[in-house]
Amino acid sequence: MTGRAGDVSSRTELTGNAQVKTSVLEIQSDSIELYGKEFRFIKASGKVSGKNLETNMTFNCDELEYDRDTKIATLRGNVSLVDVDNAVTAQAQVIEYDQNAETAVLQIQINLTQKDNICSGSYAIYYKKRQVLEISGNAQVKQDDDVFRAQHITLDMETQDITLGGNVKGSIIDKEEPEPEKSTDTLEDGPEND
Repeated sequence: MTGRAGDVSSRTELTGNAQVKTSVLEIQSDSIELYGKEFRFIKASGKVSGKNLETNMTFNCDELEYDRDTKIATLRGNVSLVDVDNAVTAQAQVIEYDQNAETAVLQIQINLTQKDNICSGSYAIYYKKRQVLEISGNAQVKQDDDVFRAQHITLDMETQDITLGGNVKGSIIDKEEPEPEKSTDTLEDGPEND
């Protein structure tokens, strides 16, 4: 551990299996740096993992920057963000999570899974509280065998409703309903009662 303290700015660096716990966030990493007035900023790098205790979100990435005042976290490099409460897993190269607004902005190589949905695109916004996902840039949603493509797609994750806009394409596979089986049971007469 190395550190420097002053009236205007303080800086502490933890290396080698570093861990930091705030009232909101738990972070483990190879290296963690705390800096700014009253250690406002947290920067972690190298096998970063952690959990947001208020929103029940877990994450893994290569680098993290967190502002304790604005409660905005920027995760970079092989990012995986899991909304445990809603069984949503988001993967991207960059995710910016705003805890106050409960939104995650996903950029570059997006892959988000939820229930039977596999969503991909170049840019997306995940609204945790409303359970809505907006995707753009080669946007695609797969639901089982059905595939939807458009310039932008909005998915209501509770109702599974999809809204497509711009250059819409897709394929929907009808699942044949099995024909009802014909009854082969016969009615047998029992002994008559006198």
